[in-house]
Amino acid sequence: MKATKRWAALVVAVGALGLGALAAPAVAGGNPFGPAASVPANQGPGPGGNGTGMTGGGAITARDGSCLTSPASGPLTDQQKSTVAAMAQEQKLSQDLYAAFAVRYELAVFDRTAAAETQHLTAVRTLLDRYGLTDPTAGKSAGQFSDPAAQASYDQLLARGQASQAAAVQAALQIEQRAIDALGAGLDGLTAPDVQRVYTQLLAAERQHLTAFQRWS
Repeated sequence: MKATKRWAALVVAVGALGLGALAAPAVAGGNPFGPAASVPANQGPGPGGNGTGMTGGGAITARDGSCLTSPASGPLTDQQKSTVAAMAQEQKLSQDLYAAFAVRYELAVFDRTAAAETQHLTAVRTLLDRYGLTDPTAGKSAGQFSDPAAQASYDQLLARGQASQAAAVQAALQIEQRAIDALGAGLDGLTAPDVQRVYTQLLAAERQHLTAFQRWS
């Protein structure tokens, strides 16, 4: 029962990987551990549209409607365990930067992607918990990182994005591309079914984010 509740919580967290599902009550229908779902390309209007650059059709949902099933955990090498921890820092970096840009600029895409990245971070933290790994983001406030490299990247991208809204969008493009690269590399040689599923859905979501920001560049 405890395991079921834990995975149900993860389903709620990652069911909104698509930006348009952030506020939808049907979030629990998304299942990162069910059958692979179809992720449509983001077709929302860009500048001059509704101000979001996104649509509500980006939710990832399971074909069979199951909410509580999950694939088994699998063996992780020491390097793969380190990658899961690094992925948490990557998602927090995105979340914190977009939140900072959302305060500075009246561009809905920053606010919505910040909320989506919070869901991504929750999903990765659940993996850390499942594998008994230390969460490097635990107890860290916005803009604070335990990894010096992550801290340096955050500081650099924040300074770049504070120059102008256009510069912030360019910084966001860089953020999304580095997340896509990190997830792609993380999937290479990975055999653990649960981690594979989370990484794959995160990768699909980050590609949607990249498309959204490209419309504003």
